[in-house]
Amino acid sequence: QDFKELRALCLSQGLLFEDATFPAHISSIGPTLLPEEKLWQIQWKRPTELQRNPHLVMDGVSRFDIMQGEIGDCWMLAALGSLTLRKQFLENVLPKDQGFQDDYAGIFHFRFWQYGEWVDVVIDDRLPVLNGRYLSVHPRTSNEFWPSLLEKAYAKLRGSYQNLNGGYLSDALVDLTGGVQVQFSLKDPPPDLEEILKAADKSRCLMGCSTSGQARNNIELRNGIVQGHAYTITGAVKIPYKNGWKHIIRIWNPWGHGEWKGPWSDNSPQWDRVEPQYREALLRNKDDGEFWMSCKNFQEQFSWLYICNNTP
Repeated sequence: QDFKELRALCLSQGLLFEDATFPAHISSIGPTLLPEEKLWQIQWKRPTELQRNPHLVMDGVSRFDIMQGEIGDCWMLAALGSLTLRKQFLENVLPKDQGFQDDYAGIFHFRFWQYGEWVDVVIDDRLPVLNGRYLSVHPRTSNEFWPSLLEKAYAKLRGSYQNLNGGYLSDALVDLTGGVQVQFSLKDPPPDLEEILKAADKSRCLMGCSTSGQARNNIELRNGIVQGHAYTITGAVKIPYKNGWKHIIRIWNPWGHGEWKGPWSDNSPQWDRVEPQYREALLRNKDDGEFWMSCKNFQEQFSWLYICNNTP
């Protein structure tokens, strides 16, 4: 489908685009994502019907725009959270020639890397809503729709929303970058893991990690970490602490809430012993799903580390 041709056609006819190849129908959701009675209750609404003044992007693109919905696609959203930190990759995936302000015709497009080339995926902007709540990822700012529309395009690429329900963070990192990914088992980590993390952060790699366990159950441990879940690594630094140095890692949960409660978490006493300039630069004490932890705790709590960049 040619985005520009289809949009021009819709504008000339005064119509909003309806995508026959990924229709507003149960087939696009998938037969077993929800109980049957719920599937029939799904309504498809355009952002213009949900909000008075919708935008594709407001004040730039950020991981904090993303809050996971009913679909278990944390693996894809964790990759997307990392993508928002790397503008050089983001512009490939989210073309700038679209929005709700100029030439709006209910049509959008996004690009993903598949089998050695960039594929342009065209969608209409009808989003699945169940009982007034987004089935898919929903925006933290109510009228910003890039996460929901990008997720819909990825669902179309994969065949249905149901096909996003469980997957590999490593696949999503490659689909969003066309890059090369490496993974490290944290059960048997490389001896220089701290240096690897710091070097990857410095060379602007995309990074994610996952916990072991069954993804379906979403069991949250008492320490705040979710089992069978994917997270984004958003920073790795070495800071002066007590009489030496401490490696700490910043991690974000695609739920948009739910944080680690142990050492180096938002309210932990460790921060009281960090020099003010570091504390002010690094600590965001908010329930936004993002937290710091030590490299040692990271190895204990997570099972896999994923790093992706243009070149190995």
